[in-house]
Amino acid sequence: MSAAQNQSTMEAKLKALQCHFTWDIDTSRSKLFRLRDKLEDIGTDEGNSWLGHIYNLQGYIQYQLGFTEDAQRFFSKATEAFHRARKDSDEGPWLLVNYGNLAWLHHQLGEKAESQTYLSKVDTLLKEYPSPSQDELHPEIYAEKAWTLMKFGKDKKVMVADYFQRAIRMQPDMVEWYTSHVIGLLNALKHCDKPLEEEILEKMRMAKEQDPENFYLAALDLEQRAKKGERIEDEARELARKVLENPVSSYSGLKKLLRVYKNYVSVDEAIDLAEEALEKHPDERFLKRCAALCYKWKILFSRDSPAKQSMIDKAISLHKEVISLYPHASLVKKIDLANVNAKSKQGLAKAAQIYQELLEMDLEPADKQLLYSGYAKYLNFDLRDYNKSIEYHMKAAAIPEQSFFRENSIKVLKKIKERNRSRKCRDIERFLAKLDV
Repeated sequence: MSAAQNQSTMEAKLKALQCHFTWDIDTSRSKLFRLRDKLEDIGTDEGNSWLGHIYNLQGYIQYQLGFTEDAQRFFSKATEAFHRARKDSDEGPWLLVNYGNLAWLHHQLGEKAESQTYLSKVDTLLKEYPSPSQDELHPEIYAEKAWTLMKFGKDKKVMVADYFQRAIRMQPDMVEWYTSHVIGLLNALKHCDKPLEEEILEKMRMAKEQDPENFYLAALDLEQRAKKGERIEDEARELARKVLENPVSSYSGLKKLLRVYKNYVSVDEAIDLAEEALEKHPDERFLKRCAALCYKWKILFSRDSPAKQSMIDKAISLHKEVISLYPHASLVKKIDLANVNAKSKQGLAKAAQIYQELLEMDLEPADKQLLYSGYAKYLNFDLRDYNKSIEYHMKAAAIPEQSFFRENSIKVLKKIKERNRSRKCRDIERFLAKLDV
């Protein structure tokens, strides 16, 4: 076989692999940087059943960002994590995606022999561990694909649910797959005002029974019950004690529990809980992010009297620190910092300056949309510049990126049009007609 034919055959085999390099993954740099931070905040607790998958995704992100040495390091860590997690066997189908990633990485680096080695490893595994269901992928592949695509937005939710269901149907004893499937369903509906369907609630109850030590799931369950009018304050406080005893991780359930506190217990108790966690682990950036979020809630959304300057100063200090700790994913926190500053007379000029700097940045469409949505609210609530606020809601809605921010801006514009009190109502009507919403 000629060298050209060899190359063509190898490329065809690589394209047929099931791994991060062949899945439909959004590779916009801002999204990848944000996701890299999120994955780092999950932590590396050895009890985490998704550790190998986390390292796999981290490796792929590092490759896409141009850090090939880091990519190789993370893919190797994924191999080690899978070996440790499945003590009963050194090799198994759980390595299919990992070996596929390594085959692709070596190919991209021009290391053909190494790439061929991993292609052969994938072939061997597929022969030794065929899928239990003909014409379907191996359940281990479906589970990892679902878990990965879950991180890339609501538009993947139907695919994610389908992949998890296929994996669970073929291998029903994997509790973590069922739990993650339910968490994925609930997170995809987190901005939905309608009550959850009984089928989803039943799945959540089953997941909670099978995985009682998953505190993230427990916090989601509390939230759903509180939405239905149940009193959950005592259970929330009891869950908080358990969460604080666990290693720090974005999977620990703390952030979700803080939201439950904010909506159904009290924002002040949310602040106390975040501060207590931070006191136990003063160097954890994830906990600083949680604390900053709680102070923002208190200052921006509390119906109490205006926040004291000392609290605003504390929030500003925390936000600045969080921005320095998440340098590549700080847009949201910079918007929050501007909004917190705007709540005191001394900070109004600083808020305007932050927003001006952000508006002058060269941002990707999704980030622009997020910024325009935040700026529109600031113009409305802090500067009382209603006409300019409408303009920026239109700018946010005009960006064809399906998101909570676009939906929110469209909702605001429709409400203004229905009230019919603004001289911009005709403009809004024409704009919405053009968007066909």
